[in-house]
Amino acid sequence: MLKKNSLQRKTIIVTGGGTGLGRSMVKCFLQLGANVVITSRKMDVLEKCAEELRKEVAPTLMREGKDNRSLQSGGQAVNILPVKCDVRNYEEVETMMKIVINKFGSFNVLLNNAAGNFISPTERLSHRAFDTVVDIVLKGSYNCSIAAGKYWIKEKIKGTVLSTLTPYAFTGSAFVVPSACGKAGVLALTQSLAVEWGKYGIRLNAISPGPFPSEGAWTRLLPGDLMKKFDPAKSTALNRLGDHQELANLAAYMVSDFSSFMTGENVVIDGGQWLKGAGTFNALGAMPDEMWNTIEQLSRKGKSI
Repeated sequence: MLKKNSLQRKTIIVTGGGTGLGRSMVKCFLQLGANVVITSRKMDVLEKCAEELRKEVAPTLMREGKDNRSLQSGGQAVNILPVKCDVRNYEEVETMMKIVINKFGSFNVLLNNAAGNFISPTERLSHRAFDTVVDIVLKGSYNCSIAAGKYWIKEKIKGTVLSTLTPYAFTGSAFVVPSACGKAGVLALTQSLAVEWGKYGIRLNAISPGPFPSEGAWTRLLPGDLMKKFDPAKSTALNRLGDHQELANLAAYMVSDFSSFMTGENVVIDGGQWLKGAGTFNALGAMPDEMWNTIEQLSRKGKSI
C-alpha cells in the first residue's frame, strides 16, 4: 500500500511480535525498510520468527534494489532483532530498550501488541487468571509506553506509539471480561497521553482488529468444532474474516509519517462486526454448561496464552 522504503528511518519495537498478527505486521514493516525489534518471553519463538522473516523478506528487498551495503547471502540485511522481555516487568522493559538503543542508536516507534486472553464465563475464572490477562495487556502496555515516552522526551525524539486493541475495548463483550477491561484501559491510556504528550511531538494511536484468524489465538479461544459452530465470519457485515495483510497495511500507515496529524485515535478494522452486533463473543451466551466444560478442558491441555 505504501511507497518503497516508507519506513526506512523507523526503528520499531513490537511486543508479542513473534507470532500471529504481530508477525504479519512485523513482516510488512521490514518490507517497507524499517528496523524491527520483536519481544516476548519466549526467546526460541522469537529467534525462529526472526530467521524465517529474514529468508522471506530478503529476496523482496533485493528485487527492489534496496541500497544496503550490509546485504549478505541468507537475508542478513533484514534488520530484525529478537530480544527476550516480559513486558509486565518494568526493569526488563528498560533493559530491552537499552539493548535496542545500543544496536540501532535509538528507536522511534512502539507497537504494544502483546496480549493474553481466556474465553470463559467470568465466574469460572480465578482472580489469578484475571490478573494474568490484565497484567499483560494493560500493565505491559503502560510499562512500555511510559518507558518509551520518558526516553523520547529526554532525547527530544518525536516518537509514535501504536496499540493493538479490539472493538470490545469500547463496546464490552461477555466471556472475555479480563481482556475487555485491559484493552479499555489501554484505550484510555492512548487518548490521555495523546493530549499530554502532544506538545513533545509524540503521537499515540490504536487499531482495533475484529476477526482476523491466527493459529495461536483462535485455536485456543475456539478449540475443536467451536470455530465452525460460532463462525466469526458470519458476525461481520462483509461476511468474511480479515486478511492479515489488510491489518498490516493499516498498521504500517499508522506508524508512518503519512499519518503525522493523527493522534488519540482508535481505528476499527472489523468488517462492520461491532456495528452488526456489539460484543465479539456475546453470542456464546447460548452455549450450555457442558460445552463450557469441554472448552475448559481443551484450554487446559494447550499452552497458556
